Amino acid sequence: MKYKFVATIGFFDGVHLGHQHLLKQVTEIAHARSLSSMVVTFSQQPRHVVSHEPNNFFLLTTTTEKLNLLKVAGIDHCVVMEFTPELASLTAYQFMELLHSKYHVAALVIGYDHRFGHNRSEGFDDYVRYGFELGIEVIQATELPSVSSSRIRELLLNGDLETANQILGYHYMLEGKVVSGFHVGHTMGFPTANLQVLPEKLIPANGVYAVLVELDNEQYQGMLNIGTRPTLTNSDERSIEVHIFDFHDTIYNKELRVSLVKRTRGEVRFASKEQLVLQLQQDAAEIKDILKS
Repeated sequence: MKYKFVATIGFFDGVHLGHQHLLKQVTEIAHARSLSSMVVTFSQQPRHVVSHEPNNFFLLTTTTEKLNLLKVAGIDHCVVMEFTPELASLTAYQFMELLHSKYHVAALVIGYDHRFGHNRSEGFDDYVRYGFELGIEVIQATELPSVSSSRIRELLLNGDLETANQILGYHYMLEGKVVSGFHVGHTMGFPTANLQVLPEKLIPANGVYAVLVELDNEQYQGMLNIGTRPTLTNSDERSIEVHIFDFHDTIYNKELRVSLVKRTRGEVRFASKEQLVLQLQQDAAEIKDILKS
């Protein structure tokens, strides 16, 4: 049996700069050993399976988005495990044995201060000892401080997109299908595509955003509104609506990826529809200037 992977383990929500720092070490070690790189990740947030807390945890990246970002980071192969109670009950030794026997892991790169196994009581020295017994080289990664998925979630929910994007190392994105909306935007000269994203995806603070839109492998510029449309409705339901500049095609049921470049203002209730239209015109002019740069 050929053991051909240098692997690391984690949930990797957001695949932010801290994750990218770890992944770079994995790919470099794999290249130096003429092996392939691997990430072992999970389809559910492990702590909710272990703690039995309500699953009200919003993700920075869906599984599909995460796998795309891991590919961009240079990872050759990804294993997505379902984090079941049975998997959670494995000891660190048993989990490493699974990596070695089933997934052909030759070397395991442990993130700084990362612990796994059912009781999280073991540490790096234990993993090294288990690895010696199993035939896995265990390597401790260096740390990139002050980077966490929790911090990014907090920033996005508070409207600080700029700092969140800096920590992510890319523009935060929303992906989903275009569904039927309120059909009001076109009457104001700003037709919008109403985006439906997965319910577990974190939606940033309400407001207006400068965005880049990917549709059918083409990129467009646009402006995005997240909110309850207070000038036009009395609903508490949030919508995600994107106006694509100089675009007039019908795109219902199409898949869009929207990259959030800058938040330009918060959500405002205007006294009239006419005032809203004037503000949208100002928003469009401002956002076009932002996206030129």
